Amino acid sequence: MERPLILITNDDGVSAPGIRALIAVMSEIGEVIVVAPDKPQSAMGHAITINNTLHLNKISKETDSITEYSCSGTPVDCVKIAVHEILKRKPDLCVSGINHGSNSSINVIYSGTMSAAVEAGIEGIQAIGFSLLDYDWDADFEQIKSYIKNITLEVLNKKLPEGVILNVNFPKLKEKEIKGIKICRQANAIWMEKFDKRKTPQGKDYYWLTGEFVNQDKGEDTDEWALANGFVSIVPVQFDLTAHHAIQNLTNRDWK
Repeated sequence: MERPLILITNDDGVSAPGIRALIAVMSEIGEVIVVAPDKPQSAMGHAITINNTLHLNKISKETDSITEYSCSGTPVDCVKIAVHEILKRKPDLCVSGINHGSNSSINVIYSGTMSAAVEAGIEGIQAIGFSLLDYDWDADFEQIKSYIKNITLEVLNKKLPEGVILNVNFPKLKEKEIKGIKICRQANAIWMEKFDKRKTPQGKDYYWLTGEFVNQDKGEDTDEWALANGFVSIVPVQFDLTAHHAIQNLTNRDWK
């Protein structure tokens, strides 16, 4: 049987330990094509490059089952250029990550990792974004590899509903085992943001964006609850941003 073709990308850069762990898992499942940013592109959201040129660099590897490229653009650029310039056929799956840090709740909006997965979904490709709640460059990905493999095989074997992408987050656990998997909704949470204002030696103002993550949602069916209680959270997301529940309300108004 032909092995599935799997496109891998991320937002932490092609050399990040997270994507190296993801490549190791996916190479057990199928033929792997890696197209990832040549430098960190975290929090790029769904940005694309339109005012600059894009560059690809093929990375030599010893195995025939893995082909790697670094790209000068954003995570979404990586998916676009992979689909339209590199791949000879549509991949069976696109996986993005493993992100160093959370992409749960509102973070999905800002995430380059998840935007790459969403872009694959727009292209009609089954897609999953994987994230681990550990920002350490040397984070331990070993405990989650079996979960990643099982989730991937489930998607390949049974497919996702049309227009749906999976946002998968893993809790950071050291001396405990993961309790299991929860299918969740996105928690209602926000960032309470502020800017740290400083001055250059020349006296010019500059700013660092800082903030505190505030979970306003007390529900036990959310990704934040699952992660806080030792579960893997899986949230089905979509690229149709229509607020369907509001259509009837707005239709009944007098817009004159």
